[in-house]
Amino acid sequence: MPEDTPPTVLQVLPALGTGGAERSAVDVAVAAKRAGWTSLIASAGGRLVDEVTAAGVEHLTVPLDTKNPLRMGRNVGRLHEIIRSRRVDIVHARSRAPAWSAWTATRRAGRVFVTTFHGQYDAARTWSRAYNRVMARGDKVIAVSHFIAEHVKRTYGLEAERIEMIHRGLDPAVFDPAAVSEARIGRLGRDWDLPDDRPIVMLPGRLTRLKGQLVLIEAVARLGRRDLLVLLIGGDPGRSSYRAELEQRVAALGLGQVIRFTGDCDDMPAAYLASDLVISASTKPESFGRVAVEAQAMGRPVIATDHGGARETVIEGTSGWLVPPGDVARLAAALERALEANLVRQKDFADRARAHAVANFSLEVMCRKTLDLYAGLLPKPRASS
Repeated sequence: MPEDTPPTVLQVLPALGTGGAERSAVDVAVAAKRAGWTSLIASAGGRLVDEVTAAGVEHLTVPLDTKNPLRMGRNVGRLHEIIRSRRVDIVHARSRAPAWSAWTATRRAGRVFVTTFHGQYDAARTWSRAYNRVMARGDKVIAVSHFIAEHVKRTYGLEAERIEMIHRGLDPAVFDPAAVSEARIGRLGRDWDLPDDRPIVMLPGRLTRLKGQLVLIEAVARLGRRDLLVLLIGGDPGRSSYRAELEQRVAALGLGQVIRFTGDCDDMPAAYLASDLVISASTKPESFGRVAVEAQAMGRPVIATDHGGARETVIEGTSGWLVPPGDVARLAAALERALEANLVRQKDFADRARAHAVANFSLEVMCRKTLDLYAGLLPKPRASS
């Protein structure tokens, strides 16, 4: 292949929805295109396809959202044909089911295979570990945090030199207090009927037990204050029973005027600015912890649970506080301390928190490190060109 031919990278994932893996795939694809690569994404489709194609990245529709072994087998042939016909140099898998098809097709074609561990995955059972193991078969394996890197080494016996730690990145132009108009904040204030005379505490995250909404509810009850408003921001797809449990507990504790369920939010930067304090109360370790980073980028103090990615993203006492997971008393104490400090009105705190988030967890840093990793895997003459 001529050395002046741009290298080609193909990312594969089940679908282009709105999760962290999908967002990272799109951001890297666009960065690769801008850097002169031929950038492809294969998936079953989804909400982000239009954004991808508008940026000049080609989306190839392949039913990679299947876990049916026969259909996964057919996807091997589809991907092999794409790799061969598009002269793909690197295949990057971001999820297990498509990774199995992509790994087989890539080995058949003699190309480079890269994977990203976006989470821990359930490894409690032998068959689960066997299914997950494809993510450890990359020529290079990306971990989205040091926490995940250690998990991969410990669980799958992967040698350290094959693991590359690259934190997820946010767009500092999107999560920028200066970019959010008063009109956007005002719209949310009207939609949610936010008071002007009470501090606003928010916990963003879909309504699932692992996000810790119940822990926060109990902590607010223990706090004993009624002069604040707590917003539980997130939908409950397929989990109406858990939402009902939360609502019943709020009612039983007499917190109906203190805790409010908002549903999903389509303008999180404005939501952060409408709040005084952001909570990430996950009861299980987050692989990275997007909420804590976004809040800091918006200059908002964070209380997060002291495990997983939060230990890498929150600076204790500087950009927020860390509390033991599931510890109602410690969370209540941290809430009291944070509300009394009223850090949202202290410009030096907001500046420090934003500087920390932008310097360490920006989109530019994530994309640059990923493209550098790709380039290092190309044959030497190709990489130098």
